[in-house]
Amino acid sequence: MGTPAIDTWHRLIEEQNAAGLDDILAEDAVFHSPVVHTPQEGKQLTKLYLSAAIMVLGGSNFTYVREVIGDSDAVLEFTAEVNGVHINGVDMVHWNADGKIDDFKVMIRPLKAVNLLHGLMRQMLGQMGPAAAATS
Repeated sequence: MGTPAIDTWHRLIEEQNAAGLDDILAEDAVFHSPVVHTPQEGKQLTKLYLSAAIMVLGGSNFTYVREVIGDSDAVLEFTAEVNGVHINGVDMVHWNADGKIDDFKVMIRPLKAVNLLHGLMRQMLGQMGPAAAATS
């Protein structure tokens, strides 16, 4: 068992449902992409990226295989397979005193997986709207 924010995050992943992100993200949330150099600042951009990730990785045998959870931080290692490519990654999550996620960093390996996810995320963000595609 984690924290309310992490427990909700797990449920959203399992349900492939990004609708609950509003409840767990802080207004000043920051998303750190494995391929975009600059941090994506603000709740709406963070929600956009996490929503796209939920859609891209949903149904890909996505599973968390290891978790380290502290008082206000978690490191969640995951695996998935997309288009025959094995993906290994880590979500590094911080939440504030109100229990809202205010920092979400994703790291992915191997390079083949980074390149695949970059293309799929760009495509998904493009489907979500032109403003989203400009941030990828």
